[in-house]
Amino acid sequence: QLLQLYFGSSVSGEKTMGQRQEEVTRILDTYKIKYELIDISVSLKILQEMRTKVSTPRALPPQIFNGQEYCGDFEMFHKAKENKEILKFLKME
Repeated sequence: QLLQLYFGSSVSGEKTMGQRQEEVTRILDTYKIKYELIDISVSLKILQEMRTKVSTPRALPPQIFNGQEYCGDFEMFHKAKENKEILKFLKME
């Protein structure tokens, strides 16, 4: 199953968001987990799709999905990393 990572490539002034996205992709690469990047900067429709899928009208990237199943946002991902539960968080075990 291919993970989907919603991210923003041209979100101006959002240095923290970029750092968070880099951390997520770095860790996924470390685990050799394949993922698809979905750029919300491409269109408002993609941003709205992401927010609808997470059921949060003001959600910001990165947001992580395993197929149609929502895994979580950066804070949840970071907590899973700290607890050494990345695969569980990604619904891969």
